[in-house]
Amino acid sequence: MSTGTPVVPAVGAYVIDTRDGRVGQVVGREGPRLRLRPVGGGREWECAPGAVRCATAAERLRAETGHANARSRGERAW
Repeated sequence: MSTGTPVVPAVGAYVIDTRDGRVGQVVGREGPRLRLRPVGGGREWECAPGAVRCATAAERLRAETGHANARSRGERAW
């Protein structure tokens, strides 16, 4: 039976921000919100724990591949 309280992912976990579908790694907390960093680095964003779900291995791989491809095309410097 669920209590309705969202499970907070651990620091280092890869999650999907269900508001927009972005894949991020949990890097910490700011009050009640999670701090997420995109795969491959970049600008962090905040998200409520209830608006994330764990990323599948396929989703994480897709994000990592997309980052590597963009970097090889010179679209990303990090």
